[in-house]
Amino acid sequence: MQTIELGGASVPRIGQGTWYMGEKPAQRQAEVRALREGLGLGMTLIDTAEMYAEGGAEEVVGEAIRGRRDEVYLVSKVYPHNASVDGVQAACERSLRRLGTDTIDLYLLHWRGQYPLSETVEGFERLREQGKIRRWGVSNFDVADFEELDEPECATNQVLYNPEARGIEYDLLPWQARNTMPLMAYCPIGQGGLLLHEVALQQIAERHAATSAQVALAWALRHPGVITIPKAVNLEHLRQNAAADRIRLDEGDLALIDAAYPPPTRKHSLEMV
Repeated sequence: MQTIELGGASVPRIGQGTWYMGEKPAQRQAEVRALREGLGLGMTLIDTAEMYAEGGAEEVVGEAIRGRRDEVYLVSKVYPHNASVDGVQAACERSLRRLGTDTIDLYLLHWRGQYPLSETVEGFERLREQGKIRRWGVSNFDVADFEELDEPECATNQVLYNPEARGIEYDLLPWQARNTMPLMAYCPIGQGGLLLHEVALQQIAERHAATSAQVALAWALRHPGVITIPKAVNLEHLRQNAAADRIRLDEGDLALIDAAYPPPTRKHSLEMV
């Protein structure tokens, strides 16, 4: 598995997302099994958030990593309405209880809210001094947000990125590359429509004896500073995600994707889902 340095640690460039996990009790054991299987495949970065199933996803992750915490690079996120100095403290402590751990490796502000960034950073730094988080970062930030943040301790930015949503290539992705800040791509294979209807991805997949989802992951990983966090519960999909690490797209493949989804030629508002 390809790796990258994130927050002072070496992490895989394909991790595991958990959005929508923890919402259906009948699915819980399948979700736990998938996360554990993913660890065995080398996808040891697990991303979650207090927002996902209102803590339910963190509980699933906690069960999945029980007895295996040392294998995992654990990422979670705080709601904007909990991002005051005291709110961050309380939210992190709740997340730690649900996750069954003493420390979160990387703690992110999920998106900007009512509290000044300086206040949130103060809360993050206090958590770091206490050993409850190792590093902190942000999610859904654009270049202007970083200019306001002006904080070298920020470890990453997690944003929407896939062939359908590539506006960040105009300025945000280059800005993060210049500042040696890894970008964490959520929804790297879209939310269904991209894989079902995109002929270009299907054509490229046939060339590589792969799937459209694997092509979408390989496309995001063509940028050396990008980490992807696809979510999978189906074990075959999970194995395919891990195997996407070996796919290398050529110029012809990339040209087909550019024709179907042209790269940005101007500034776009940051897309979120």
